[in-house]
Amino acid sequence: MPVKIIHTKGRLTAVTNYQKELDKLIENNKREGVTPSLLLHACCAPCSSYCLEYLSEYFKITVFYYNPNIYPESEYAHRVAEEKRLISSLKVKNRIDFIEGKFDPSEFYGAVKGFETIKEGGERCFRCYELRLRETAKLAKERGFDYFTTTLTISPLKNAAKINEIGEALAEEYGIRHLPSDFKKKEGYKRSIELSREFALYRQNYCGCVFSRREREETAQAENA
Repeated sequence: MPVKIIHTKGRLTAVTNYQKELDKLIENNKREGVTPSLLLHACCAPCSSYCLEYLSEYFKITVFYYNPNIYPESEYAHRVAEEKRLISSLKVKNRIDFIEGKFDPSEFYGAVKGFETIKEGGERCFRCYELRLRETAKLAKERGFDYFTTTLTISPLKNAAKINEIGEALAEEYGIRHLPSDFKKKEGYKRSIELSREFALYRQNYCGCVFSRREREETAQAENA
């Protein structure tokens, strides 16, 4: 599926403190006594762990598991099973619902066509972020959620500024509010590791796609040479 390339000059920039933006939003909702609904795109259970623990106190969350980038299919099945197990195991204030998106790898390959050899963390990844966030924004609008966002910003290897930039542009395009985030802040990434150990979650050693897996294997081979 072709991806519309987003070039935006939105209100959130590379110097924005996304955690402070989120803190302000949460405090405002608390003052107003509201618990908004949130469609949370999840990339995997370890990344979801802290995000769910943290956000479930302030939002009514539905996890949206849409990751057509994952390779191979057996890996996808393993990761989605772990996501479901995590959700059923967490003891949280507000109930967490779950929606599994369509697993069609051709959507991912179409989105990154021509960028297959780009190093991980570059334009290929940005297109993958947009593919998954676009589907999340569309579903959030269709089902009347108050906000949408993604767990992707918890990773120290992910570009939080770019993820938020894409989210803001999609929010404007679809008329649905994007929840700013940088979940690695406030020791969020550290907490996700602790929760992964607590729940014995499967922690994959590559992002998800065949290209990131190949890059990781090549790096490992070079280190062992």
